[in-house]
Amino acid sequence: MTTITVAVAGASGYAGGEVLRLLLSHPQVRIGALTAASSAGTALGAHQPHLVPLADRVLQPTTAETLAGHDVVFLGLPHGQSGAIAAELGDDVLVIDCGADHRLRSADDWTEFYGGEHAGTWPYGLPELIVGAGHQRDALGGVDRIAVPGCNVTAITLGIQPAVAAGLVEATDLVAVLANGYSGAGKAPKPHLMASEGLGAASPYGVGGTHRHVPEIMQNLRLAGADEVTISFTPTLVPMARGILATTTARLAAGVDLEAVRAAYRAAYDDEPFVHLLPEGQWPTTAATLGANTAQIQVAIDRRVGRLVVVSAIDNLVKGTAGGAIQSMNLALGLPETTGLSTIGTAP
Repeated sequence: MTTITVAVAGASGYAGGEVLRLLLSHPQVRIGALTAASSAGTALGAHQPHLVPLADRVLQPTTAETLAGHDVVFLGLPHGQSGAIAAELGDDVLVIDCGADHRLRSADDWTEFYGGEHAGTWPYGLPELIVGAGHQRDALGGVDRIAVPGCNVTAITLGIQPAVAAGLVEATDLVAVLANGYSGAGKAPKPHLMASEGLGAASPYGVGGTHRHVPEIMQNLRLAGADEVTISFTPTLVPMARGILATTTARLAAGVDLEAVRAAYRAAYDDEPFVHLLPEGQWPTTAATLGANTAQIQVAIDRRVGRLVVVSAIDNLVKGTAGGAIQSMNLALGLPETTGLSTIGTAP
């Protein structure tokens, strides 16, 4: 069995820590350099005490020299910082960006929603994304660069894409409202992320089409078959550490009933190891996906208004970030897609 050496930049953050937690269960991975910015020189255990096997490892500065010499490098860096470090790493290493720098195809979209210069577009790390008659996994074998999707993007895309691809809904009339765990907002100490502010409260953010994930959602659904996409997307922080519950609605095409909808979703996901259409009457919960690389999905039709309602649940740090990244790594390296990834949640 071949051993894969992996370095993780941004190991003190949520994304980097979750990548490490999952990699510790990967049978072919040996964890190499761990790097950070302001935390460099400190022990990983001071920041990720749950990662007991790695607690004594000292974080090194994030430089190309430190990250070089590994088979795979995961970048868990703030948006706008991955491009420069990736440019210094050769094409003999698989670089997986858990940030946003390389997700978007449009430089204009990057400038509008993120600002600054676009770092370029990498192969997109959502294997289940419907692309024409195939899936994005078909484009991941043997690549040396992967851009991991945004967590909200993953929840919405997996929820609504079968209906879009099958022409069952009008993609110009999409509405998505999400309940999000606080880890999705990052680890930086900001007043609105403090327990005294968040406990017992729900608060929206990125309202009115300003959230940075909007162009990425639209990009995905166009790949899934929509000629044009219009979506109103509102995420809401709720008092839980992790998880996303996404409710996406769309106007139904004429003559579409629930049987046709469920048939389209079964066709899309019955063979997917990590995406599960639940039996009728059973609804997704974030608790059932915690710690697992799974997405739970349920569909219904609101006949009074002629709309499809799709509810999807994921763990934002696993299927929404680190799990999806490792799933894509497996594909790029020619390993079984499910290697090192669990579908078993931690509920209750």
